[in-house]
Amino acid sequence: MTTTSTGASVRHEIEVAVPIERAFAVFTEQFDRIKPREHNMLTVPITETVFETRVGGAVYDRGEDGSVCRWARVLTFEPPHRFVISWDITPHWQIETDPDRCSEVEVRFMTVGSDRTRVELEHRHLDRHGDGWQSERDGVAADEGWPLYLRRFADLAARR
Repeated sequence: MTTTSTGASVRHEIEVAVPIERAFAVFTEQFDRIKPREHNMLTVPITETVFETRVGGAVYDRGEDGSVCRWARVLTFEPPHRFVISWDITPHWQIETDPDRCSEVEVRFMTVGSDRTRVELEHRHLDRHGDGWQSERDGVAADEGWPLYLRRFADLAARR
């Protein structure tokens, strides 16, 4: 896995030994199995994470008590090549309601062989979050941030 951080962006890249269509489907349709349950802003344990696979959809966690925490909006959805979601989480790990103060996460899928796909994740515009954005950048760049998601994705994609 390759990781780079430059200013207000964080980039990660990984290759998986599956065709592009499978890689895209696993990432979006099985996101519930990729996102760690401990990444939780609810006051109760998460029972599921939902990624609505359409522009205008949302990414949200549902708690044991039925509560919902919507923490991203689907801005672009172009299977099997890319999607873009907003990151509606402040540097204090609370929900941001002002879209102008949200960053974006773009995930691109590229064929690099008949059964290999490169997945590039870019979390950009982190400075839109205002004061403290650098700590948010450092958090998502850290091993337990996006690299953890990509490792879990690669493990899941490798299962037949």
